[in-house]
Amino acid sequence: MVESKNKYALLAVMFIALLLFPTLGLDFYNDMVSRIVILALFAVSLDLLVGYTGLISFGHAAWFGVGAYAFALLSTHYQVTDSFWITLPVALIAAAVLSFIVGLFVLRTKGIYFIMVTLAFAQVFYFLVHDVPAIGGSTDGLNLYARPTLEIGNWVLLDLENPLTMYYFILAALFFSVVLLWFFLRSPLGRAVQGIKINEHRMLSIGFPVFRYKLIVFVIASVFASLAGYLFAAQSYGVNPELLSWHKSADVLLMLIFGGMGQFVGGMVGAFAFILLKDVFMTYTDWWQLWLGITIVLFVLFLPGGLASLPSRLKALVGKA
Repeated sequence: MVESKNKYALLAVMFIALLLFPTLGLDFYNDMVSRIVILALFAVSLDLLVGYTGLISFGHAAWFGVGAYAFALLSTHYQVTDSFWITLPVALIAAAVLSFIVGLFVLRTKGIYFIMVTLAFAQVFYFLVHDVPAIGGSTDGLNLYARPTLEIGNWVLLDLENPLTMYYFILAALFFSVVLLWFFLRSPLGRAVQGIKINEHRMLSIGFPVFRYKLIVFVIASVFASLAGYLFAAQSYGVNPELLSWHKSADVLLMLIFGGMGQFVGGMVGAFAFILLKDVFMTYTDWWQLWLGITIVLFVLFLPGGLASLPSRLKALVGKA
């Protein structure tokens, strides 16, 4: 599944706009935009499963929460370290190991069963961080008092306490994640994975180890989701069990529906559209969930390819005129 030139152009415009956004002087909105960028990374990680592999996970928030809680536990709860060089690898490795174990079970199911089993595992993680004191064990979660320290010896490489530095650090994380996933999808393994989505039985019949490939993708998607969770904890100075809830998994799935699946730009556009629409409806009505639901239904009916497909649809309409 190759992204068209229009999608690349839209992707480039989005990154340039995000790069220039702080120069507008709207400091109040920098935090909000950086949080949406984190959710865009979260959506892109889920797109690897849903859009490119055909695995509709309803428990992706579990890995977002693992990344967030790994940093919170190391830096605050156990006060081991807040070094970026230690806390980030621990968060990513924790997600990789746990997703590998979970993947061994959930990937033996398909369709609606896969959706329900991923949801069940995510709820297990949710109740663990909600009820077990050793890993948070509180509805309120954990408050963080500092962001990760990014130092080499006594030299501070980046001061992440500076909001502008943190903004660009998050944007760089999204950029390099998209580049890495782009290269992955164009590797022989990545192309085989996309073949599994199109026809799993045919890939199996010609000798591809389908289960192993799906497990690799499941782990990779979980690791990138945990990176998003790590950044979220660092940016917002706190974590809570809701980060692992099924609501969070549903939100990120809706972002993909808004933006369009099987295209990185779709996840990014969808994250911005979902959060902005949600904020607008919450500002003007108490029935914001009703209006958000109606909007989602209209999107599915009239724009099934998501917002990312809008330029090509408009181009087709102009061509017919």
